[in-house]
This record gives sequence, C-alpha cells and structure tokens, in this order.
Amino acid sequence: MASRTYHDPLHRSIQLAGEDPAEAMVMGLVDSRPFQRLRRIRQLGPAFLTFHGAESSRFTHSLGVFHLARLAFRRLVQLDPSLNEQKRVLYAAALLHDLGHGPLSHTGEEMFGLHHESWSARLVREHPEINPLLEQLAPGTAEGVASLLEHGRAERPVIKALVSSQLDCDRLDYLMRDSHSTGTRYGQLDLERIIAALTLAPDGDLAIDPKGLMAVEHYLVVRNLMYRSVYTHRLNVVCNWMLERLIRLARQLGGDRVWCDPVMAIWLWEPDALTPEAFLANDDLRTGYHLQRWAEEAPAPLASLCSRFLDRRLLKATAVGHLKPSEQLEALTLARRLSEQTGMDPEHCCGLRHQQIRGYHPYRGGLRLWDGVMLQGLEQVSALVQSLSTPAATAWMIHPREIQSDLRYALQGENFSNGA
Repeated sequence: MASRTYHDPLHRSIQLAGEDPAEAMVMGLVDSRPFQRLRRIRQLGPAFLTFHGAESSRFTHSLGVFHLARLAFRRLVQLDPSLNEQKRVLYAAALLHDLGHGPLSHTGEEMFGLHHESWSARLVREHPEINPLLEQLAPGTAEGVASLLEHGRAERPVIKALVSSQLDCDRLDYLMRDSHSTGTRYGQLDLERIIAALTLAPDGDLAIDPKGLMAVEHYLVVRNLMYRSVYTHRLNVVCNWMLERLIRLARQLGGDRVWCDPVMAIWLWEPDALTPEAFLANDDLRTGYHLQRWAEEAPAPLASLCSRFLDRRLLKATAVGHLKPSEQLEALTLARRLSEQTGMDPEHCCGLRHQQIRGYHPYRGGLRLWDGVMLQGLEQVSALVQSLSTPAATAWMIHPREIQSDLRYALQGENFSNGA
C-alpha cells in the first residue's frame, strides 16, 4: 500500500507509511465507511453557535489522536522494546476511540441516551469493514481494541493510559484543537516537552519525568480553563438543554404527529433495536434535516424549539449557583410563572442545569512522577495540581429572553439576596 500524508492544521504533516503493517491498517481504517462518517460529526456539537469557528469534525480529531499516540509510543518503546507487541492495538484504539459518537458528539449522547464508548466497541466487533482489518494482522486484535475502548482494559497498563487517562492523547489533541477552532487561545501546550517527559513507572504504567512537571501543570491549567470558557459556556448549556428537550418532546408526541424517516424513527422510538447500519446512518446532516422539517411542520412546541435553535434565537441562562437549592427551585417557579404570563409553555422554555468541573482527579488514574528512585503522585509535589483537585460547581437557570428583565430584577430582591 502506498504511503500518504494528511495535512493537519495543528500537527502539520501526519504521514503514514504503507510498508508498515500497523500503519497500512490505519490507512484501511481511515478509508472505511464508519470512519469517513466522522467527517459529518461536529467535534464540539452545537458550540458553533457560540464560537463560530468551531466547525472541526471528529474525523480530524481522531487522526490527531492517532498521531499523538504514535509519537508517545515511539518515545516509550525506546524504554521498553517489548511494547512493540501492543502497537496495532494502540494505533487502532487511538484512531477509533470516537467511532461510536452520535450526531453532535457529546450533546448527541445526552439527546438520544447513548454511550459512544459502547458503540465504538460494538462497531469494532461487528462492522464488516472494521473487524477484518484488525484481525488480519493478528487474531484477537479487534477484541483487544473493543475491550480497551469499552472497559479500559489492556494487556499493558501504559497502553490504556495513552488512550484513556488524565494525560491521554485524546485530551492532548482536543484541548489544542478546540482552542484553535474556537479562537480561545488557551490550548498552547508544550507538546514536545510533554511527550519527551513520558516514562514508565516500575509497575509498567505511565509516569512523568520531573523535567516535564511544569509542562504537565500547564496542561492541567489549560484543561481547567477550556472547561470553564468553552465546554461549560452558558450558551453551550442552553443549546444542550434545548436539543435534549426537543428530542424528548418529539418522542412524547410520537410518530403519528412527528414526521421522521425510517432511520430517525428507530433512533427516537426503538433505540434498543438500533443496528450498526441504522446507527451509522445518523449524523449531523440527517439530524439537522429533521430539525428543519420539524421547524416547518411539527406541532407548535416542537416547531418553536427547533426554529429557535436553527435561527439562533436561543433561550437565556442566568447564574443561580449562589442560591441555595431551595431558592433555585423558587426561582424556577418564578420563571415558569413569568413565562406563562407571556403566553409561553414553561415546560419547554424553563429549566435548571447543574454542572461540576474538576481540573484534576488524583484518584482516577492520577498522574505520577518517576525520577528513577522515587514514585510520587503529582498532587503530592505540586501545590498547583492540588488546587485543581477541588471541584467547582455551576448552576444555570434556563428561561426565555422575554422574561429576563423581570426575572433578574426579582432575583436581586430580598428573598434571594442572601443565598449561599
């Protein structure tokens, strides 16, 4: 198989050598229909309505993750040549880790109630274009990849860490890529330093050489900033709530009142019957077309939600994290009453959304420093990392813009002024 090059906006040239069996496998996987579908899945879901440049795809991201996994693997295999036996599993898992994303990526998981890890594993096990490509190099490769993606299990712990950990290749790529596409400029990681600092702990798991401590600290700070500024941005919260609500409403209205093509009908009303073919048939294009049709001809509540989303006449979000839980419910009751007074159905325009951000979790695959003598948790030697371990909670009340002035005036009143 001939070699090829992908010109990536972040990583420049991603070159694949056809004479390398593992890289030839990667080329075949990239050319498969399930992987090409990722061109039609937005990396950041509806965030393009907040950050107009956020149009990159899961296809582009997945190639980037493979590229970083290959760089990290080349570094680590110098320390332990026996890791070469895991090369094909790592390459395939890094490339295919997002194969099972539904429309609008993570937002689609909430909309339709799916888990992309399970679907990625199922497609690896069952799809006739994926499974044979993995198995032709060595029997058992497909199941090894599926188990890694679905359950985080691998023969060597460092391979699992490169695919799913607090310093995995997925996070490294999406932080840089999402920062680039949204124009937020936070994700300027010292990637070369991070890769050079990767090492193996005595137990065979991933560790960081102390020379890379500051680069990893910077990475964790960037991750925290990206979650606060992009992933949990208030308009993203609003978009996600609206999309979840409209899918729920379509399901409630049923097929007699809501037009759907046969694929979307299965997604909405027979999700347990989803086959790989029906799963792969849905993407941002098909879902977007249904939103357009529903905006034109669905019953009024669903049509209103769809047109609001498509025309970017979004609902508003007011921060209520400073209020006690009981006060948040009182505020929601007030918003619902104000909405009714303006002729809107509060069921479809008012809600509460709670989120929690943790920049680092020391007990879920926590990172470790290894200097050849002492193995220490990152939080033990870095006050900065320790500070990032404290979770931060946010709470938003979603409501129509038509009631915003009255609502915020009431929230500033005596009944809500002492919220904790």
